[in-house]
Amino acid sequence: MVFIEGFWEAFLKHAEKNPQVSAVFLSILKQVKIKEVAEEKIVLSCENIGVYNFLQKKTNILDFLFKEYTKKPVKTVFVVEEKRKKKEPPLFSYQPSKEEVFLKSGLNLKYSFDNFAVSSTNQVAYAAAQAIVNDLGKAYNPLFLYGGVGVGKTHLAQAIARKVLEKDEQKKVLFCPGDNFTNELVEAIKDKTTSRFRKKYRRLDLLIVDDIQFIAGKIHIQEEFFHTFNSIITSGGQIILTSDRPPYEIKNLQDRLRSRFSGGLMVDIQPPDFELRCAILLIKAKERKIEIDMEAIKVIAEEITDSRALEGALISLYAKILGKKEKIDLETVEQFFLEKKQNQTKKINPNDVVRAICSFYNIKQSHLKSDRRISNYALPRQITMFILRQYLKMKYEEVAFFLKRKDHTTVIHAVKKIEGLMMKNPNFKNEIINIIQNLFPSA
Repeated sequence: MVFIEGFWEAFLKHAEKNPQVSAVFLSILKQVKIKEVAEEKIVLSCENIGVYNFLQKKTNILDFLFKEYTKKPVKTVFVVEEKRKKKEPPLFSYQPSKEEVFLKSGLNLKYSFDNFAVSSTNQVAYAAAQAIVNDLGKAYNPLFLYGGVGVGKTHLAQAIARKVLEKDEQKKVLFCPGDNFTNELVEAIKDKTTSRFRKKYRRLDLLIVDDIQFIAGKIHIQEEFFHTFNSIITSGGQIILTSDRPPYEIKNLQDRLRSRFSGGLMVDIQPPDFELRCAILLIKAKERKIEIDMEAIKVIAEEITDSRALEGALISLYAKILGKKEKIDLETVEQFFLEKKQNQTKKINPNDVVRAICSFYNIKQSHLKSDRRISNYALPRQITMFILRQYLKMKYEEVAFFLKRKDHTTVIHAVKKIEGLMMKNPNFKNEIINIIQNLFPSA
């Protein structure tokens, strides 16, 4: 045990020196405990599902850091082991903070009703959300929110969960991405712990499944979700589902599930209109303590229609005025979009793509063309191949030669892999879209 603790303390000091490890990432790591150090794996124990979900997305970085520290490849494995409360006199009993309650339920602390802007494009969904908070399990059950990327489905669903917990911390609430439900069930079947899985999901007061379309086509997963759905509804619990399309457009979804998904209230959330985009910018500026003129906000909202791109533009503009001006004014914004339009005519070459990828993923250009197969380099390299092929229209052989690969089949594999990941993972798709839009503003 002393060895394990010493190993972990020394590793944290090593990780602290790595530029890829942010202050937030490091603070989360310090909340975990090391459970096992084996020949090929290192098991880390998380205290709640929020920490578990956060670290799952950082597995590649941790694998790299452990390999760098131990000088051999190891796989990072996470387990959730919630602290057992000791029986103490009521006066001294431990009370978790609201933030801990939110994280345990899988919520992101930044999502609430306070920073959710409302306009004609989402007011029906917002009204339904308020009704559910006031009459959980009875108002609209299930609530099915659908719409394109960045319209606020996840934000609104999590805001409901947060409000429910603020009213009663004893409520059993869980926010679950669609692929997490699938992965957890597969693990439960493998480990013969399906009874524990069912106990976790079927006794909830509120279950939110984000991107429910990911269970389509998976027969056993749909079977389990059908029974989970029925169990929660029958016991008076609430279900909220989000998707990029309505139930009747989800291919390979069982008819009985499609029927149940359509049995409550379905709300189509439209892309934000001009007024909503202005409101979003005001909220984001306030959150980040950025001073900005109202006229400048109007120009940004006119030029950018994608809600997620609004925050990116705001941050880019703030970086331009930092140390020069006290606030973002109309002149700064007009110059920003003028430069952007001028860049649209600029011819992009392969080296521009490499620079953009390396900057986005914080890696060296030399690593991108090296033979290293570490995932920190392999995935950005495959993204580079994808963009060179799909957007610069280079031949497979040309891409392979440029990136010093042995033959064109590596490029073919990379393009197919990135296309597949973009279809399965909305967050990854958004990353790629951001990179492409920065390289090709008119794309």
